[in-house]
Amino acid sequence: MNILIILPNWLGDAVMATPAIEILCEEYPQASLTLVGSYVSIEALKHHPRCDRYYVDETKKEGNRFVNTYKFAKKLGRHDLAITFRDQIHSSLLLYLSGTVVTAARRSWHSIFMLQSTPTLPNTRHLSEQYARLTNTLCYKHKRKAGPLRLYIEPGKFERPTLGINPGATYGSAKRWYPEKFAAVAAAFADRYNIVIFGGPTEIEMAEAITKELDRLKVTGYENLAGKTTIETLCSSIGALDVFVTNDSGPMHVAAAYQIPTVAIFGPTRHKETCQWSNEKSVIVRHDMECAPCMKRECPLGHHECMKNIGAQEVIEAVESLIR
Repeated sequence: MNILIILPNWLGDAVMATPAIEILCEEYPQASLTLVGSYVSIEALKHHPRCDRYYVDETKKEGNRFVNTYKFAKKLGRHDLAITFRDQIHSSLLLYLSGTVVTAARRSWHSIFMLQSTPTLPNTRHLSEQYARLTNTLCYKHKRKAGPLRLYIEPGKFERPTLGINPGATYGSAKRWYPEKFAAVAAAFADRYNIVIFGGPTEIEMAEAITKELDRLKVTGYENLAGKTTIETLCSSIGALDVFVTNDSGPMHVAAAYQIPTVAIFGPTRHKETCQWSNEKSVIVRHDMECAPCMKRECPLGHHECMKNIGAQEVIEAVESLIR
């Protein structure tokens, strides 16, 4: 049996889909998986032992995307089952054009016309639970609950106890806490932990702002990995941490997959939907605001108080509560 899976675009969403993928693997133990996704989602999930083929979706790069989707669907070919975790017309069309009959996607104006199973998935539940509910529509023997997040990248090792700092969030500036506050947290634990700063290629400047502040505070024993890791080495390094301090971001969900004690800082997003799934060693720091969650990439009111009002001492105390 062959199962076609269209992964979410974002790293964090892809990791939150892993319990749903495990449900399919349990229901169909002889099945092999074909994974389609963005570069980051494929790099994170292609190591699954049941993954037989994987493709980066490049249908929107050049030319007409509908024509590209048709050609890509024919390349993928017919599968026994197919599911998409994206709410996007092109992903619905991709499944339809592949010739696969048994298909599933979140209910939308386009999926209901092209695909077989299209349940409504309310966002009052965690995203991992939503994905699991979608997957269960393709399961006929057992209906299963979402298990823990799962990555098949081997965690690395650090020589000393290490605290990770992740100041970025690819979604937008509204989700980002402030470099000087991250530096204050790192400085508070520098006598007990080595400090590692993470970030993607677009977050190098933010990471450098933290290192400058650490230098000003005369903190030594830190390493700046921003822009220097692949997705695989990012996951491996996060899996080696003793403590992690992060915004609501993809690396936050990577940490949950490795059960790393984590303090997650939330502002404009729905924490009940996208907090760390099934990590008992997780603490959320957030403030109730009338304007939150706005779910915007940038603060629409211009004050960013949902993040600005969170003090470094609050996060320091949250870290202390974990390591005690």
